[in-house]
Amino acid sequence: MDHVALFDQTSLACSKLITKRYSTSFTLGIRTLDARFHLPVYAVYGFVRWADEIVDTFHDHDKAALFADFKRQTYEALDMRFSLSPVLHAFQLMVHRYGIDKEFIDAFLRSMEMDLEDQSYNQSLYNEYIYGSAEVVGLMCLRIFCEGDQAQFEQLREPACRLGAAFQKVNFLRDIRSDYEERGRVYFPGVCYETFNDEVKREIEADIRADFDAAYVGIMQLPRSAKLGVYLAYVYYLKLFHKIRQLPAARILGGRVRVPDNTKLLLLLGSYFRFRLRAI
Repeated sequence: MDHVALFDQTSLACSKLITKRYSTSFTLGIRTLDARFHLPVYAVYGFVRWADEIVDTFHDHDKAALFADFKRQTYEALDMRFSLSPVLHAFQLMVHRYGIDKEFIDAFLRSMEMDLEDQSYNQSLYNEYIYGSAEVVGLMCLRIFCEGDQAQFEQLREPACRLGAAFQKVNFLRDIRSDYEERGRVYFPGVCYETFNDEVKREIEADIRADFDAAYVGIMQLPRSAKLGVYLAYVYYLKLFHKIRQLPAARILGGRVRVPDNTKLLLLLGSYFRFRLRAI
């Protein structure tokens, strides 16, 4: 292996490590994809995670300056097809290999910038944030799964967006307390943290349920090489959503709801057997 190839592989290995350290659930889902998709999706996750860490974690630093530098380095990596940052180098490799749209990257970075300021979200800002923070991530992965098949990509575009939206909205509902207390955010438009109640919660849940239903149709049409991994992520988030639905609003405000590891294993086994039996 020459040194350029070694640098490429080492950069991709860094993104894989980031994914494993930050999300056991997504790592599990990625591992059930066809092997040729593992490193590309790790590269997307590493990029997304690093941007999210800047705006969510480093409160003792100038996050706006850090993010501006990250954004500059991202576009520089895309233009040069190279970066000394392993995360950005791995990401640009996959952007160019799979033709990931620059518009998706622009929208993602815009949404991350929105997190640099405490603000209330109206419906328009909420839709923009959901698209940039979640839907385009699904579209980046869909570009990878479709492997250049534009007709297939367009057919699955809307369900991919709905799946990303469902995941993000579940996260918002699960994390409503920490988002408000630690970051001063309430993402749901027109929702006041102090008056969050069961009625408001049910309205949010109806919207999420519609996203899950629309996404399922697309999952069933995915290439078989990608279907199990995406389906596993779907059933994991659906399980988390069902747990949240069974709890009163006061309980959601009282602590973070989780899916136990043994339940995750059961979801994996059940999904695998359904896949092998071609039930999905």
